[in-house]
Amino acid sequence: MQSTTGPGQPPAKRSLKKGPGLLISISVISMVCFLGVVLWVNWEKPRIQPEPLSPELKSLISSIPGKSDALIYLGMKDIRQSPFWQKVMPDSIKKTPIISMGGKIDSLASSRGIVMSEDIDTLLLSFRQTGIKKNEFLGVAAGAFPEKIPESFLKEKSLETVSAGNRTCYRLDRNFWVCPLGQRKMALASSSQMLEGFLVPSGSFFERDSLAAALIDKAVYKSHLWFALPSAEWTNGALQSLTSANRDMKGVGNLNRIRHLALSAKFNDGIEAETEWVYKTRRAAFFASTFLWGASRLTGLSESRTSRQTRELLDRVKIQQNLESVIIRTELPESIFRKTGTAP
Repeated sequence: MQSTTGPGQPPAKRSLKKGPGLLISISVISMVCFLGVVLWVNWEKPRIQPEPLSPELKSLISSIPGKSDALIYLGMKDIRQSPFWQKVMPDSIKKTPIISMGGKIDSLASSRGIVMSEDIDTLLLSFRQTGIKKNEFLGVAAGAFPEKIPESFLKEKSLETVSAGNRTCYRLDRNFWVCPLGQRKMALASSSQMLEGFLVPSGSFFERDSLAAALIDKAVYKSHLWFALPSAEWTNGALQSLTSANRDMKGVGNLNRIRHLALSAKFNDGIEAETEWVYKTRRAAFFASTFLWGASRLTGLSESRTSRQTRELLDRVKIQQNLESVIIRTELPESIFRKTGTAP
């Protein structure tokens, strides 16, 4: 075969698109992508500045005895004053109990004509696990409901009384104690020890339970609704309850690997909400966020299997990995709920 290169002509250059040149190009691109992923995983992204706790709420939390596996706060007075509650929320849902404590507490509220969404202004609940399937709780509620449970009623129905912090605590059932804290405030607990620890606090909860304190700080909105789950078992249980109706959701985002969780919501004309899922490692959080983002985008692209309202909701969901956390944020305007004809 004759050479195509004539006398005095330089040899033809081999194309980088073939042979070793192509391999080198692929290796360089792969290395750049890998370094980019590493930098992204270990880069602390900017966060929304969380709202501070009110002095009164901070004082209540500080007095919680021991540690907590779950903390829930509900600011019904502020929610009731929001345009969303007044203009968008159906009247049928307004009467529905927002939080069910079960057993004696719910039956007492029903028998005394207490409507939680109307008679409670604020509610703080703390739960902690003390044994297998055994939980203790402490709650502090404020509003108009104490007028429906006067101290004369408590004296008549109580099975036992104890004194703590110059206040009288009444046992209404085996695992249900109440203690009036004034005309518009009352403490509820599963034991007299929980009430005594709250009324005569020893140290500060924020120093005693640094993990719960950190999760409270991760809750962006503090005045309407937020909860913090420091316990991995409580977190797993809560997510299983939310996904129990959808088997496919149980594996989304490595739900069984989430260690801690914080969620908060604010009601204005619409709803602003943010939740943070804390994983053990940054790598686990990255893969979870990538999977969640991909799943939401694919679902949003499927016009045949996904309704227009659902696609619009997914378009407003932002998912981001931030160190060991996956942060999911959404802002839902009033128009979305009016289109669907329902409110959450």
